[in-house]
Amino acid sequence: MYINFRRISKCRCVHLLVASLVLYVMLVGLEPLDHHAVSHVRSFGYRYLVNKFDFNATFRAAAHRRHGSPETGHDGGGTTGFPYLINHPDKCDGGSGGGGGGWGRVLLLLFVKSSPENSAQRRAIRDTWGNETFVRGRRGERVHVLFVLGAHPDPGQRLRVQEDLLREDRAHGDLIQQDFADTFHNLTAKLVLQFQWARHHCPDARFLMSADDDVFVHVPNLLRYLRGLLDSPSGGRDLWVGHVHRGAPPNRRKSSKYYVSRELYPLPCYPDYTAGAGYVVSGDVAAKIYGATLVLRSSMYIDDVFMGMCASVAGVSPLDHAYFSGEGKAQRHPCIFDQMITSHGHETDMYALWRATAERELARSAQGPLGDTYCVAVRAALLCRPHYRDTYSCMAAFM
Repeated sequence: MYINFRRISKCRCVHLLVASLVLYVMLVGLEPLDHHAVSHVRSFGYRYLVNKFDFNATFRAAAHRRHGSPETGHDGGGTTGFPYLINHPDKCDGGSGGGGGGWGRVLLLLFVKSSPENSAQRRAIRDTWGNETFVRGRRGERVHVLFVLGAHPDPGQRLRVQEDLLREDRAHGDLIQQDFADTFHNLTAKLVLQFQWARHHCPDARFLMSADDDVFVHVPNLLRYLRGLLDSPSGGRDLWVGHVHRGAPPNRRKSSKYYVSRELYPLPCYPDYTAGAGYVVSGDVAAKIYGATLVLRSSMYIDDVFMGMCASVAGVSPLDHAYFSGEGKAQRHPCIFDQMITSHGHETDMYALWRATAERELARSAQGPLGDTYCVAVRAALLCRPHYRDTYSCMAAFM
């Protein structure tokens, strides 16, 4: 088709160019709402929205109506109310007996959210990045790894699976289990369990981490980061860090796994929150979140969203870190390993990634300025792509 541009006014040309640019941006950035991973965070229209809603006032008002003010400490439902099937209350040696100005000796209390039948994934974590003996021997840090889980949801298999869990715990002593059905819609109960257990049995831990059992945690990089925070002016306080989702909308499609009705959550977007795949909070923030769970009873079953709601009540805001992965698997390259903290989606390749990162740790000490420049270029080539991927952002290449 032939177009005579001389007959088109300058104003129309500008309109055409603007429309073309907007269409291009939408085609590059727009992703299907029902993505295979976490469709409740996918929306181009909301991804860069700055939340202007007063979530704090909204959730505090709701909490006050149900249970009274959060400051009263009234137990309004934040404790799960489920009995323990497996517990290790002395894991942190009583928790409160440590020194260091109330911080205690535990640097990191790391909870891994697991399911009763996922014994292979727990074994892989114990053999690789979650090996406490390795961390203490190589890094000189006190890190405790605990697997949190509920009961098998199928009554016909529950007894057999529970016997297997008891044998597993006798061998390793690292399972924390309460008597609720371990299902997708009980993820919030599992979140509350973590903060409840930490508050009651390890309140002096300096940092608390929550991660899925298909997440790879680069523990050396994480510990270097946390130690740097302790040496900073903040002293490692007021921290909630991870892969932050801002302005994510509720999924209103009834066919979706992540469907949330307007009756359950009436606002058009969630408060800012970190991806549940892996995040870290400081000990003082963990105490605040626990306090918020005591008053904010909610049917919100998406645990990372509920975490954001509790944080709003507690007055805590998330910090985005470029090397905390969202719901995607990080690109596998030695230059990525240099900065990696978490990577998601490792159901089958935990051992291979562990070996690769360990080899990189040995080679890293010999890397000079030329090698650093090379890695910046490699990371830029891997991460700076126009299509949005929920792993690391382009700015991570230059950190």
